[in-house]
Amino acid sequence: MTLRIPKAELPTEMSENMIKQLGAVPEPVEAVWHSPKVATSNLEFSAKLSEWDAADASLKSFAHMAVAAQVGCGWCLDVGYFQAQNQNLDLTKASQVPRWRESDVFAPLERDVLEYAEAMTNTPPTVTDELYAGLLDRLGPAAMVELTAYIAFVNMATRNNNANGVTSQGYSDACEIPLAKRPEKSGAASTA
Repeated sequence: MTLRIPKAELPTEMSENMIKQLGAVPEPVEAVWHSPKVATSNLEFSAKLSEWDAADASLKSFAHMAVAAQVGCGWCLDVGYFQAQNQNLDLTKASQVPRWRESDVFAPLERDVLEYAEAMTNTPPTVTDELYAGLLDRLGPAAMVELTAYIAFVNMATRNNNANGVTSQGYSDACEIPLAKRPEKSGAASTA
């Protein structure tokens, strides 16, 4: 897949800062910059997500990658794994998120978070009262609200990138452990 919209030219200072931080200008920003208000709002809200601290960072990272794998956003999966490395999260686990159902590296809480992320991503959503209650009991209200809002934002971002034709930029190539491929049949409900 290639970008379905031409890359917009970003302000020079912004491009230079992103290159310093990430080594390249993220293609989602270049795609959305045709509407600077939309791009700026997205960047600002995304930055605020990193300030949230009620839910464990690794749980949110795994949820992000689970949504990206399910929606088929190669860019989000790629950058999510790269960010997991930069946050010193467990790369063995992060690398297995695309095949979490077949992997034996995840604890029960992590598995439930991955299931919850997929259930929120399904169309229509398939979140059950039991799954929600189990997570709420273990995480507490503040972390549950945060995790839910985080997954909802990731759904918006992954679907936006996917629709715009944004693909992987190779960020995860810097990671020591290769990212696992999503199995053909995941056991998850359809997202179509």
